Amino acid sequence: KGPGSQFVPVSWDEALTEISQRLRQVIDEHGAEAVLPYSYSGTLGYLQGEGMATRFFNRIGASQLARTICAEAGFHGYSYTLGAAVGMEPESYAHARLILIWGSNTLTSNMHLWPFIQQARKEGARVIVIDPARTRTARAADEWIAIHPGTDAALALAIMHVIINEKLHDADYVAQYTVGFAELRARVQEWTPQRAAQITGVPAPRIIELARDYASTRPAAIRINYGLQRHAGGGMAVRTVACLPALVGAWRDYGGGIQLSTSGGFRHLNVSALIRPGQIPNPHTRVINMIRLGDALSLEPTHRARALYHPRPVDPVPSAADAGAPVKALMIYNSNPAAVCPDQSAVLAGLRRDDLFTVVMDHFQTDTADYADFILPATTQLEHWDLLKSYGHYYLMLNQPAIAPVGQSLPNSDIFRRLAAALGYAEECFQETDEEILRKLIESQRNAVFETVTWDRLLEQGFARLNLPQPYLPFAEGNFPTPSGKCEFYSQRMAKDGYDPLPTYTPPLFAGDASGLPSAKLFEPAADADQLACISPPAHSFLNSTFVNLSRFQQREKEPLLWLHPQDAAARHIASGQTVRVWNALGSVTLTARVTEDIAPGVVLAPGVWWNKLSGDGRNINQVIHQDETDIGAGAIFYDVSVRVALVERELEREQPV
Repeated sequence: KGPGSQFVPVSWDEALTEISQRLRQVIDEHGAEAVLPYSYSGTLGYLQGEGMATRFFNRIGASQLARTICAEAGFHGYSYTLGAAVGMEPESYAHARLILIWGSNTLTSNMHLWPFIQQARKEGARVIVIDPARTRTARAADEWIAIHPGTDAALALAIMHVIINEKLHDADYVAQYTVGFAELRARVQEWTPQRAAQITGVPAPRIIELARDYASTRPAAIRINYGLQRHAGGGMAVRTVACLPALVGAWRDYGGGIQLSTSGGFRHLNVSALIRPGQIPNPHTRVINMIRLGDALSLEPTHRARALYHPRPVDPVPSAADAGAPVKALMIYNSNPAAVCPDQSAVLAGLRRDDLFTVVMDHFQTDTADYADFILPATTQLEHWDLLKSYGHYYLMLNQPAIAPVGQSLPNSDIFRRLAAALGYAEECFQETDEEILRKLIESQRNAVFETVTWDRLLEQGFARLNLPQPYLPFAEGNFPTPSGKCEFYSQRMAKDGYDPLPTYTPPLFAGDASGLPSAKLFEPAADADQLACISPPAHSFLNSTFVNLSRFQQREKEPLLWLHPQDAAARHIASGQTVRVWNALGSVTLTARVTEDIAPGVVLAPGVWWNKLSGDGRNINQVIHQDETDIGAGAIFYDVSVRVALVERELEREQPV
């Protein structure tokens, strides 16, 4: 198993017969929980994503997967504060007069929002980007505020300190539509701009000016994205920033407020008939945290116990006795974990196990497919039916096939349907066609928000806007979907779940050597001048590991790079174009240096996610990313890593005099 593996073609009948036999053998010998599905965002459709797959794995009684790798920390931090992942509609940004783009490279990862931002600028809006890197978005903005990675909550607390102490908050909105203002006011007293400046790297005068501008400009919009929450304190960082619009009454205005995601607008879509949760034979089936796949595939019970999902402080910490059977069958679809998972060495060690039966469904022979026993060709969205929500707008979309499946490829739904038949599952839910499933799903909705969404409308135009007011001001008069119905500066639900109920700052880890030192030391040369904070946001031309195999996109990205500030490069005698080794206690990877002032001193940036086999040494930056979890939601901390960087030996040899 691994790169260079040889595969032989078989028929679908042969593949389905052997896969079903192997699954049955695993279930009979080790129990259904020894089967693990693994998937994420290869498609986010209701049907081809998790619809038929969930029916299938629920029927088996397989281990369940907590899909935490992308957004869980931010989603939960935001929801504790505002009640759901609901916010400004993208069209409203055109009406803003101040736009803070905070932890979002909008021109790369949210391009459909940019025209509305440009429209706002034509009307006089200022755009400020807060980011550790001068991204494409930062270069296009009016101002770039460079911030140390993982310190966003400290900046937000200092902004609130200024707003509250200078009485710039909207006292009427706060009184009517928020809870916990007195507690918040007491909390932020310790967060002076001077203190925040030491932590964030943002000068205190700029923090004060930013706070005053934000409080006094109407409408004021904030766009945050998931880069903000991929560190140890990511959930609390999003929660803290999400308090700002209510504090200044920005929700009153069309063009004011905040957006992390619009996915909460679809939260009332009843999918129980789609996924059939009633089929699960054991309601206490174990749940595996997907970011800990390396641990989950281990044969050591203590490691497998670490992979069990327990996201809240009040959740019992699993022990080796709770670990359950080793994973013996791994079914991978819509994902490329060999490239995208943290702690890559541990993941690859698990995938190499001779006793692990692995099936991969994909369009291409990815890094993960190299480790498969069977590769099953799956269709693209051009070839199948699906229904999709969005996390960037409020439209439900119907995906109809434009062409028949190419070659022998099949939709995910049909693959699972055929596997169910091969296992002898004759339930009605495995007999319905894709079109029937989606039509029934739409026609079964009873919530008023879906009154404008009909099957005929979707067939005719392909999309339908949710039944929301126009213009849509979700919280102009409160009505937050929280337990109190208000924006919760103080959250009793968080207290009950074991968290600090108020916004606070959780320092990022000094994590490369697992020393646990807080980031306050990370940026002090006295701590360890050799170590640098490392972040790894998506490259402009890639979508995580999607499109990496296309040569034209490889050419645009050139090669796996490491951005270094000139100050850090000079200290290591590194020049642009040289090959450098990046390492910590977990592993190492070789990259090509790009010396640039587009990154803050003390920070390096490795654009991702390159396939391993398309990288110089067969590895990517996830070699140095650990499996630890965020403070809220048990998400991944891809941007909370420290590394050492040095020229590789061959570069040093070139510098020696003849």
